[in-house]
Parts: sequence; C-alpha cells; structure tokens
Amino acid sequence: MNKRMRFVVVLFFLGLGAYFLLPTVKWYFITPQDKKTLANGSKEEIQKYAKITAAEDLETLTAMVKDDPDAVFPEEISFLIDQAKENYKLEKRDIPSTWTVKTVLQGFQTGNEVFSALEDHYRNDVLGLKEMKDKTLMLGLDLSGGMSVVVQADEESLAERLGRTPSEADLQEAITLAMEILNNRIDKFGVTEPSIRKQSNDQILIEIPGEVDPERVNSFLMGKGTLNFHIVDDAATSRIAQYVASNPGVVFEDGRPSDPDFLEAGLRVLGYYKKDSYGIDQFQRYIVVTEEIGLEGSHIQQADTIADQVTGQPNVIFNLDAEGGEIFYKFTSDNTGKSLAVVMDDKVKAAARISEPIRDSVRITGFDTNEANALELVLRTAALPVDLEIINEQAVGASLGSDAIDAGLRAIFYGFIAVVVFMFLYYKGAGLIADLALILNLVFIVAILSSFNMTLTMTSIAGVILNVGMAVDANVIIFERIREELALGKSRAAAVEAGFKKAFWTVMDANITTFIAAIFLSQLGKGPIQGFAVTLAVGIICSLFTAIFVSRLIFDFGTEVLKREKISIAWRGLK
Repeated sequence: MNKRMRFVVVLFFLGLGAYFLLPTVKWYFITPQDKKTLANGSKEEIQKYAKITAAEDLETLTAMVKDDPDAVFPEEISFLIDQAKENYKLEKRDIPSTWTVKTVLQGFQTGNEVFSALEDHYRNDVLGLKEMKDKTLMLGLDLSGGMSVVVQADEESLAERLGRTPSEADLQEAITLAMEILNNRIDKFGVTEPSIRKQSNDQILIEIPGEVDPERVNSFLMGKGTLNFHIVDDAATSRIAQYVASNPGVVFEDGRPSDPDFLEAGLRVLGYYKKDSYGIDQFQRYIVVTEEIGLEGSHIQQADTIADQVTGQPNVIFNLDAEGGEIFYKFTSDNTGKSLAVVMDDKVKAAARISEPIRDSVRITGFDTNEANALELVLRTAALPVDLEIINEQAVGASLGSDAIDAGLRAIFYGFIAVVVFMFLYYKGAGLIADLALILNLVFIVAILSSFNMTLTMTSIAGVILNVGMAVDANVIIFERIREELALGKSRAAAVEAGFKKAFWTVMDANITTFIAAIFLSQLGKGPIQGFAVTLAVGIICSLFTAIFVSRLIFDFGTEVLKREKISIAWRGLK
C-alpha cells in the first residue's frame, strides 16, 4: 500500500472514530443533566414534559402578541421560525424581512397548529436524545449503581406449555426469547438501559443501572402478559358506539355495560388502541368481541414483518405450532367472513377480516410500516415462554459508582501522563510519535466500544489502563530496531524501512498471543471478566494499528514531505 493510500486509510478511520465517539461525547459532556433525566424517563413522562413546555411557550407568545406584536421573536423558541417560513412558502406568501412575534404567528393558521409545532419539537428533541443514548458507551452497574437481579427459568412450566419434557435446545430457545421480551418490556417502565445476559444454562442476569423501584422491576420480570384471538361482533360494536355517543363518560366494568340487558351474554367490550407519536397506546374506540378465546398466543412460534410483493404494503406473518394450527383452522373455518381481533392484556391491538380458513401460517394486512412492526412485537413479546423465578436481588449504591469512575479516570490520566513523559525522555522526537499513537489508540478504543453500545464497568476501565501501558510496547520494539539500523550507518529512510520490517513479526507474535487469550476470556468468562477481555482485545487491535500503520506514516511523512535526513530517537549517541 502506497503512502497516499495509507494516509487516506488513517483519515477514514479517524473520521469513523469521531462519528462513533460523537454520541458518547455529546451525552456525557454536552447534554444537560435535566435532559438526560428526561431521556431516561418513560414515554409518558416525555409526553407530559413536551405538552407542558409547549403550553407554557404558547402562553408566553399569546401574552407577547397582545403586549407588543412587533417585539423580536424569543431566541429560545426560534425553531418556530423555520416552520413558519415553510408555511409561508406553501401558501405562496411573501416571507417577512424581520421575524417578530406577529409575523411568526401569522405563519400558522391556529393556536393549535403552533402548539403542535412546539410539542413536536420538544418530543423529537427528547426522543432524539433517547435514540442517541443507544449509541453511547454505557456505564455498568458498578459505576452508576442500580439493581442486580438473577432469575431462573422454571423448566416445569416450559414442559407444561410444550406438552413434553423440554430438550436443552428448547430451554435455550425459551430463555433467549425471554431475554428479548424482558428487553422490550423494560422501556414501558422508563428504566435506564439494562444489561441482560445468560449467566448459566437456566439463569438470566439482569443489571439495571440508575435508581430503580424494586416493585416496578418485579412487575415486568414476573408479568406473564396475555395474547388471544377473538371474533368481533360487528352489530354489537355499532350499538356500543351509539351507546357511548349518547352516554359520554360511560365506564364498562369487566367489559360489560352497567345495563346487563344491553349486551348479550358471552360478549365483552374492549378498547381498540393505537400507538401515538410517543409510542404510547392511545384509545381509539370500543370493539365488542366474544368472550370465547379462538386461539391463545402461546401457540405462536414465530412472527415476522414482510412487504407484499404486489402492493409493497407491510404484512405481519406468524406461524403456529401443530396443535394451534388445527385449532385455528377450525376456528377460522367456522367464522369465515367475520373480523378477527388480536387482543393483548384486554386491549385490541388489531382487527382483520377472515377471508378463508387459515391453518398454521397467518397473514394480517392493513397496516402501515410502524403499525406492522408494532404488531409483530406484540405477537412476539406478549407472554414469556417460560416462567421466571427471582433467586437473587441486590441493590448497588450510585455513590460507589461515582467514586469508582473518579478513581478509574485518575488512574487512566496518571498512567497516560507517565507513559507520555517516559517515551519523550527516552526516545525524544520518536517518543512524541509514540505518544500521538497512544492518544489515537485511546480514541479508537472508546469509539469502538461506543459503536457496539458496550457497557463500561470497573474491570473494563482496568482493561483500558492496561492498554495504556501495553500500547507503546510495539513502538518500543520498533524504535529499538530502528536504532540498531542507524548504528550500522544506514540512512533515515533505510533505517525506518528495515526497523519496521524486522520488528513486524515480533510485534505481531507478542500481540496475537495476548489477543487469543483475550478472545478465550471473552467467550468463556462471565460478567466482569468478559468486560475486561473485550476491552483488552479491542485495545490490542487498536494499538497494532496505531503502532504499525500510523507511526510508520508519520515517519514517512518526515522523510518524504519534510525532507528530514536524521531521526530524533535518542538524547545522545544516535541522532
């Protein structure tokens, strides 16, 4: 690879590292604490914040336009100007030369439109932070505090659902799906991003950083969830719609109206819900379904969302087990032409017309992409495939994590400074090249860990500290080879060429053996050991790249661009 291409590669990886590192830097060093708290909150809390803040801003603007309509528009909500400008363009009106309170508000038809624009901004701002946080380097339980919960799978409950003794493959599949379900449930409770992983063949370790209410944790761990299929009674649904229209505020107890004669026996009134822009279920209307369950969700084996080959519209497809297929075939044969309701936890999530008998593969249409993905999630996560029993629950204080972070950062800083000073004192100008490589090494390590949304624990910090010391090993070996070549009277270019060439396999052998050990530790180790091993493995790769690739590029730059004839690699003797 020629020097220009090496330079392009280095620039590419620097740009890539900056891209992956940016969310972490923004989250931990730029984002205010109050915004972090909002982003860590539940969807309901985000909705409340957006609506209240938008209402306060609208009230302020209303007061301003009454007092002084020509006043300069407030800077803190200047984002409304962009929306007003777009509205002016759409209506083909002249855009004002000065944006005052009056001219901005004239860009909207009603106060509700202004409120919606304000609410959209605040909602997208917080949800954007929530999305950005998913791309950051997370702090583990030992650094931020929280809860540690170990749950064990109940094999007897799995045997009851399967109707046979579960095999090892059945158990592992059930635990894997249970982990996915727990991940999806946790966001409902506004809990900070958890770490969920297998601890043994039948146990799951759940680490939830931050302040967490144990009762809320227990609720999503132990809640089973229900997913069933019912037939919709269209005639009764129409009567209920008229009844609700003439009786606003009516309440249905256990799915029945207060007048028992109004609705036939064997029918229930349920709410139909769709997710709003916050991802929160919002009531749409009432639907009457039969109390008889046509099919239980426990018969669903797999659910996927695919695009229709003709229309391109998303379809939700799920497969049933053998028993469920026979039940569903008879059920749909007896109810062809009627509507089928998908009911989760007494909420109707979807309804579709049965056009023909269905056996083991079910296709549901009539949704947009977001609705289809949401329904797929419902079908996959409505119920745990195996009962989970809490066998250990511990709380970790956040103050301990703060102390650990401070100690770890100080160790990295002092270790880094010590290595930088030593390399400069011992290798002079070449030592500065090694120091630059060390800085890039740290940047690349954190960027890679951030890109995979890895969790940083105290042992991971120990791995970073170890890498700070090890990262210059390759440079030391290379520099010594270069000094040997210079002692033979070779020129700068020849000494660098020979030094890197002779040191290459020595450097590779030393690092590959450590890398192999780190890989085995990451695969066989659990918890803290695994975090240390992953950080060590990433650090080895980064140090090899910076020592062999980046350092060589800097030497060649000095030789060919700066036209240097000597190497500053020692304080005396060789120059």
